[in-house]
Amino acid sequence: MPRTSYAIALGSNRRHGRHGPPERVIAAALAALEAEGVRVIRASPLIRTAALGPAGRGFANAAAIVECDLDPPHLLALLKRTERAFGRRRGRRWGSRVLDLDIILWSGGVWYDRALAVPHREFHRRSFVLDPLVRIAPDWRHPVSGRTVRQMRARLRRQPLPETHPSP
Repeated sequence: MPRTSYAIALGSNRRHGRHGPPERVIAAALAALEAEGVRVIRASPLIRTAALGPAGRGFANAAAIVECDLDPPHLLALLKRTERAFGRRRGRRWGSRVLDLDIILWSGGVWYDRALAVPHREFHRRSFVLDPLVRIAPDWRHPVSGRTVRQMRARLRRQPLPETHPSP
């Protein structure tokens, strides 16, 4: 397979014994991917986001544009191996985690199978993915909707916040 580009999302909200706080976990994860032959083209600045659901602690989030010779399932396998190497264990959804790595977009367009969906099915609804991604790939288009990352982020910001109590 020829060299291809991916947008990946990175997140951490737990300290790692060797790498330290979440911000350093993300930097170490990018270095670990490079050691496996994944070239990091651009990485966003880190952003801090509030915890969702039972995660408990806020997250450090980032996005990166990477290049490699892997197809999406093989890159996903590498990302999962990297998460495990950093101490990630299967657990509850939205739980606390040392490292979370997701494929968001792929220069090849669309990939769907039982184990993987690219583009990521939910990224256009997640500010913690779009906010860092817009810093490094504002013009990358969703292969189905045709919207750019910048447009998806603008749409998400315009959506009304859910009500926290019933209206009178």
